[in-house]
Amino acid sequence: QGQLVESGGGLVQVGDSLRLTCAASIRNFGSYTMAWFRQAPGKEREFVAAIHWSGATTHYADAVRGRFTISREKVKNAVYLQMDSLMPEDTAVYYCAADQSSYIHVERDAYVIWGQGTQVTVSS
Repeated sequence: QGQLVESGGGLVQVGDSLRLTCAASIRNFGSYTMAWFRQAPGKEREFVAAIHWSGATTHYADAVRGRFTISREKVKNAVYLQMDSLMPEDTAVYYCAADQSSYIHVERDAYVIWGQGTQVTVSS
């Protein structure tokens, strides 16, 4: 089906910013709705943000709305997550995921392709 590779994670301080990149090797990448999920130690993997295949619609988890921005660049087969005003509770492994449906889903099971994740650690 294809491959997703995340990059851009790291160790930052409270209030800092990071930009995550998801490089996609997927046929017909432009037809996939893309999302970011995250998983903190001892917790379930949770939805963070998604962008419709058209790029016209985005959706965010309440915990990140107003601080994170998801975008995509079809010519580069890439999806980005700009994270601003980072807080310790944002510490997690961040995963990129792809869904071939026409709707934005927040459920993990809707996504058929996953990356390996990139660690984000926010130190206080």
